[in-house]
Amino acid sequence: MDIEIIVGSDMHPQQVAEIAVEAERAGIRTLWHSNFPSDWDPFIGLVPAAQATSRIKLGILAISPYEMHPIRMGSSLVSLNELSGGRAIVGIGGGGAVALAIGDSSGNANLDFKKMRIVRGVREAAEIVYRMATGEANRGYKGELFNVVRPFHLKHVEAPRAQIFTCSMGPQMLRMGARIADGIQVGDVTSGRIGAVMDEIQSAQSTRKYPADDFRVGNFWAWHIKQDRAASMFEARSQLFARAEVIPPNIGLDHLAHSKVVTEEEAELIRDNFQNFLMAYVDGSGNIKGVSEDLIQRLIDEVSSAGDLDAIDREVERYKEFEKSGLTDLALRVFDEPMDALKIIKERIMPHFS
Repeated sequence: MDIEIIVGSDMHPQQVAEIAVEAERAGIRTLWHSNFPSDWDPFIGLVPAAQATSRIKLGILAISPYEMHPIRMGSSLVSLNELSGGRAIVGIGGGGAVALAIGDSSGNANLDFKKMRIVRGVREAAEIVYRMATGEANRGYKGELFNVVRPFHLKHVEAPRAQIFTCSMGPQMLRMGARIADGIQVGDVTSGRIGAVMDEIQSAQSTRKYPADDFRVGNFWAWHIKQDRAASMFEARSQLFARAEVIPPNIGLDHLAHSKVVTEEEAELIRDNFQNFLMAYVDGSGNIKGVSEDLIQRLIDEVSSAGDLDAIDREVERYKEFEKSGLTDLALRVFDEPMDALKIIKERIMPHFS
């Protein structure tokens, strides 16, 4: 299993490049750039990193066809891929922060994935982007949700083809990604649930239209470990609202209840108080009202890596469980002081993994 790094999208591209250089020296496989509505464009944000490095892969995590049409997504990906000499990856998902910011035509703040038909939408987007990335001539694309009505041919493609991942969580999305993509990126999947996720992916790979030479399965995982335990726990509490296993209404919370991490009553309490998880981040307090410290700590321990340096041995064992399940990549999302986080990962995590 390889270790990857995910950085936020609020850093100046030159800062991202500095982290990319150090990550490449550390043996990190991929540097992923986040995508948020009020920050740097992720494709532009990775250009200096492409120019400053030679081996590390550079990815966008994640982008949705409901925020950016696949034809523009493909053009941006190919541009980054050519500048990096064939090292670009895009993770295509159905939702994400930008899609949430846009909402739907009715002004609803929540995304209706069933109405949006995200499995079909992500599949069509991945197919269009793939065709563009090959550099071959195409007469267009006729989809149910996305169309390209004119021929397209990116004649400037010279580098090895960019990779296209799907960002998948539900069973249908996992199976779709396993059939058509170069890899799948899941998010915040615990060591107790990763086996079922891998079974879903592997069961669908036999139906691929074309073989995958190096199919990747990565897991986004929050890294909060710091020298100071109190600072680590503050960051973990502030970011707990964004952990997929905690976000209502179902999926992760159901698993946490089934695995006895929380009771059914506590799962309902989390659903009822989820706005307070969000406010702990928004108001900068890290204070999650209406939820006991014991429950908060159990959630942090289950869905992230948090604590001081004494917690690292425990986290290495967790990561080895991920590796045993068949996970090929663990993408560690670093938050405040990313260079300090990278230094710890280089010294204490990398020696245990390829």
